[in-house]
Amino acid sequence: MKILFYRYNSIYEPDCLEAFKKFGIDVVEERTEVSKKGLEPGDVVQIVADHILRQNELNDPFLFVFSINFYPAISDICEKLNTVYACWSVDCPVTELFANQIKNGHNRVFLFDKTQYERIYRHNPECVYYLPLGTNVDRLDKTNMTINASDRKKFSSDISFVGSLYNEKNPLKKLKLTDKTRGFIDGIERAQLNIFGVNFIEDVLTDDVVQELKGAKIEKHEMLVEPIDHYVAAHAFIGMDLAEKERILTLNTLAKHFNVDFYTLSDTSDLVGVKNCGPANSLTEMPKIFNLSKINLNITMRPIQTGLSLRIFDVLGSGGFLISNYQAEIETMFTPGVDLETYGSIDELVDKCAYYLEHEDQRKQIALSGYNKVKSMYTVEHRMKQMIGNMLNGTN
Repeated sequence: MKILFYRYNSIYEPDCLEAFKKFGIDVVEERTEVSKKGLEPGDVVQIVADHILRQNELNDPFLFVFSINFYPAISDICEKLNTVYACWSVDCPVTELFANQIKNGHNRVFLFDKTQYERIYRHNPECVYYLPLGTNVDRLDKTNMTINASDRKKFSSDISFVGSLYNEKNPLKKLKLTDKTRGFIDGIERAQLNIFGVNFIEDVLTDDVVQELKGAKIEKHEMLVEPIDHYVAAHAFIGMDLAEKERILTLNTLAKHFNVDFYTLSDTSDLVGVKNCGPANSLTEMPKIFNLSKINLNITMRPIQTGLSLRIFDVLGSGGFLISNYQAEIETMFTPGVDLETYGSIDELVDKCAYYLEHEDQRKQIALSGYNKVKSMYTVEHRMKQMIGNMLNGTN
């Protein structure tokens, strides 16, 4: 069995590549976009077409072409060349999922967020699947086996958070909007900040606000399976703005009561009492931070409406204790209070941090349970086995 893996340097690619190889699949890697960023769709089409045609000439066709996230251009060329195109979407929001190419019959599109899946599924029921994320526990174990005294001194924390404030990725801040629209958006964000597990932003946006955001951005979306102006306004603009505000509020509140270490490249000038530890290498340092922190914090950005981010699996797979904001899909995979902890308000987060910092034995038992759950059920290999099984059996 041979596949073509189109790569663009996603952090998730190496673990997927390793899983394919463990299954005995021969992987041909296409890495042009890793070194040559900003390829045009036509360039992508030509590159992929050349691979497929060359392999067909050898009478050894690819089982499928694979990528992290959905490439409409790859979908089109695979459709024309009668080749299955499999992809695993690991981000939200993703506007490419609304391209007309999502309806192509050779697609096998896997989505990690159940709400995202339910929205896209209806456009191509035979070819869209739900598949949560997973992590590479073997890789995390190997990294943490190298923890030494220097690592313990450097990475041990009471409470740690690894991530971005999204202030550098917040397009809403750059828009010139009327005071009325700004006030409306601020009101929505204040209300959403108090509600966990349900994202209502898109449902309450008015057409006037959406049109103002659309006009300020001056961007047109063509050839779509459904209108997405409300989706883009709610998730790509307001959702990013809310992510910045929520993370600043959460970290500043925790820092009033506890020692909080923040690993980031973001500008942290809006934080008070939070220690900026600089960036952390995702492969060599993050697993050690997760393992050595008494409490690891996960703050899911709201555009991920119900699904579980990779951070949850990585922390638990590293043997770390995790407190995450409540997400609707958590209880489909984990038991709060047994495998991890959740919070439904910032006040509850403060209370639970205080409790678990004082109850080490309980904290360690929960971390161990979470680790065992991920290792036995939610690795990338488990997910890839399900992915391949779904493609071969045609089941969603």
